[in-house]
Amino acid sequence: MLKVIPLGGLGEIGRNMMVIQDDHYILVVDAGIMFPDDYMPGVDLVIPDFQYLRENRDMVKAIILTHGHEDHIGAMPFLLKEICVPVFGTSFTLELLKEKLKEHHLPEDPDLCKIRPGDTTRFGPFKVEYIGVNHSIVDGVGLAIETDEGTIIHSGDFRIDPTPVGSQLTDLGRFAHFGGKGVLALFSDSTNAEKEGFTLSEREVTKTLEDLFRACRGRVILASFASNIARIQQVVNLAVQFGRKVVFNGKSMVTNIGIAKQEGFISIPEDVEISESQISQFPDRRITVITTGSQGEPMSALTRMAQGRHKRITIKQGDMVILSSRFIPGNEKAITATINNLYRMGAEVVYEKVSEIHTSGHAKREELKLMLSLVKPRFFIPIHGEYRHLVKHAQLALDMGMDEDRVIVAEDGDIISFENQEARLEGHVHAGRIFVDGKGVGDVEEMVLRDRRRLSGHGMVIVILALDEDTGETIYGPEIISRGFVLEDETGSILEDAKCIVLEVLDELDRSSPIEWTGVELDIKRRLKHFFQSVIERRPLIIPTIIPV
Repeated sequence: MLKVIPLGGLGEIGRNMMVIQDDHYILVVDAGIMFPDDYMPGVDLVIPDFQYLRENRDMVKAIILTHGHEDHIGAMPFLLKEICVPVFGTSFTLELLKEKLKEHHLPEDPDLCKIRPGDTTRFGPFKVEYIGVNHSIVDGVGLAIETDEGTIIHSGDFRIDPTPVGSQLTDLGRFAHFGGKGVLALFSDSTNAEKEGFTLSEREVTKTLEDLFRACRGRVILASFASNIARIQQVVNLAVQFGRKVVFNGKSMVTNIGIAKQEGFISIPEDVEISESQISQFPDRRITVITTGSQGEPMSALTRMAQGRHKRITIKQGDMVILSSRFIPGNEKAITATINNLYRMGAEVVYEKVSEIHTSGHAKREELKLMLSLVKPRFFIPIHGEYRHLVKHAQLALDMGMDEDRVIVAEDGDIISFENQEARLEGHVHAGRIFVDGKGVGDVEEMVLRDRRRLSGHGMVIVILALDEDTGETIYGPEIISRGFVLEDETGSILEDAKCIVLEVLDELDRSSPIEWTGVELDIKRRLKHFFQSVIERRPLIIPTIIPV
């Protein structure tokens, strides 16, 4: 029996991870992160729970990475600390991974195995062919995995761009080849399953950028994802065309450009690239800055420029700032704040909502139809998307004539079993989320987040009491300290009334028997919670502290 178990990425954007398993062998595809939502205060990253892999550690033999985006490789350092097995990926993907691993202290050096599109690798009972796909990062692959039950196709993140800026097309011929031989199941990217038509070609983005370069009389400052090497190559080409020098700014941008140069994915004439310190040596009309910060990240280079905190680059009248990326949900407020600050400083700002300066890396509905038509799978399982995306992609397959019992909408942890050319959902494994908070991994759980949300929304009240251990008589207090609750000059009567409630609890104590201090603290907490809710309709975090003396 063949089992496919998603441990992340189905029902959410990010945290992509999938297990391919037979009776004795586990192949892992991707291990990504998800960035925290607003309801996760203090959390830095969210990674898949590796419990299932720990329980089957001896069966895990290899990890394949489809491409180098954080939502596919970001959790690798955490996984390799626990299960160190060979890792297979393309050259650019593995070089990005190496940079990530430098930040972590692994118990042993992982075995990183470089592959190229068109290569095949045998993993026990599985034979994997890597199929080149076009995406918003270079060197991505889809997978054709031949098993004893049949061939399954994992599309990877892909789009079908017939006129890409780089040389890597989505290899439709190879997908069609496997479709002609017979495909047991297709697992396909659903991110843009709601969006009609075809994805805008990178060449169209180039035309828009060219018009902006032509119109700009000052500096061009363009913010993009550091991983979007094809977009960065476009900007470099335009800088050359219009006689501009190029400055790369931002840690991840400089790192990724270095890797792209090393691996041959970007071409920059030697006399074009200059350092930040050389900017003042050239007139503004001859400067292009390519930087990070398109999502308004607090410490990014563009955000520091917009706040006047950048060491070398100060935004001024005549600058054109281009945010060449989409607004990722959850980042809208940070991005608009950056845009507003840039306008205040005199810049002209161009972004996705006012100009076609970005295109998605994920296939839209017509491209998804084409993939289904070429692969012709017996079974179809949408992956990589929120639940609504999976449903929309499933409906697309039904509209194309697939039988309802051959389209499976699964979620994280579902076991998809294949046996004798049949497929079914068969049980569930644990596939939770692990929160990474600073150096802590998994030590922040929902109860902690609940307390943080309450602190951020309602503040905190601490009650301090010192009582005689034998008699229960008050030696000190009650002292009540509040933070983030109400303004100090307004707390007087409320906190005085709260003290009275605490004293009432103490007066009601039965001193004829040993006092259970934990019970007293719970009673204080309960009575104060009711009081604050009824008086000012707030629910602060209440921490009673009794010190027996």
